[in-house]
Amino acid sequence: MKNLLTQSTIAKPLEWTGIGLHSGRPVHMRLLPAGAQSGIRFVRTDLSGRPEIACKVENVTHTQMATTLGVGKASVSTVEHLMCALFAAGIDNLRIEIDAPEVPISDGSSIEFFNAVREIGVERQLKPRQAYRLLQAVRVTSGESVAVAEPGDGFSVEATVEFPHPVIGRQSFSYVAGQTSFESFLSARTFGFLKEVEALKRMGLAQGGSLDNAVVLDDQSVLNPGGLRFSDEFARHKVLDAIGDLALAGHSILAKVSLHRSGHELHRQLLREILANSELVEMGQSQAVSVRAPLFKKARRVAVS
Repeated sequence: MKNLLTQSTIAKPLEWTGIGLHSGRPVHMRLLPAGAQSGIRFVRTDLSGRPEIACKVENVTHTQMATTLGVGKASVSTVEHLMCALFAAGIDNLRIEIDAPEVPISDGSSIEFFNAVREIGVERQLKPRQAYRLLQAVRVTSGESVAVAEPGDGFSVEATVEFPHPVIGRQSFSYVAGQTSFESFLSARTFGFLKEVEALKRMGLAQGGSLDNAVVLDDQSVLNPGGLRFSDEFARHKVLDAIGDLALAGHSILAKVSLHRSGHELHRQLLREILANSELVEMGQSQAVSVRAPLFKKARRVAVS
């Protein structure tokens, strides 16, 4: 996308129908242009008063198998794939009207959302973009899972996954802003293991899951008739998830992020640490102007329970 120094919204409304991956419920979603400085917000049109939920990390309420945002009794889950697509399209401001508690899963990736937004076009706005500039390294751990962010001039994410499965094993993928094409990972699908499906369904999860919207593996192989889209599709999807979760900063992030065996909760904790150790600056200035001081002067290491 060109001219990323100013904010943007979509050029015209976009509608989407589908089902929720975990709820299995049908959902209708409308993406509507929004004014500069308004950010990205969900509106639960099926609830009394049409409550709004800002796409910010402080509104994350659950991270089990997906990222859920909530305010009061209103919530929207599985937001990460859509948020990644909006990040890739350069969208800063958007109103998302939705009549169910979960974003439609589409094909299990972000590519269809991204292509739809690219097709209708992006409208540039007059207000400058801002970014969180990380001042010092932060590290978050949970058992063998580790997430690290280091200061940098741009944004990058490297994710490593490791599963004792013959199709997965250990694999890594990196996204570097301005160098890595979005198409190289936006079509990577969410994945799961057949032996876990029944347990998830008993927990009320994966009710809408199928081979049409997820990569499913038995003990030895991939069950999807078409196989994998990439040999390292699992690591590519982890990058997709991480970018979608980190987009809940509300602004761009200038940092180098490295993830090992990460998940949504680790992403949430890392983002909180990034924001606590950053300053908000205007993008594109030769001498970036700080408009918010860091909340903590020293980097912290956080163990996630």
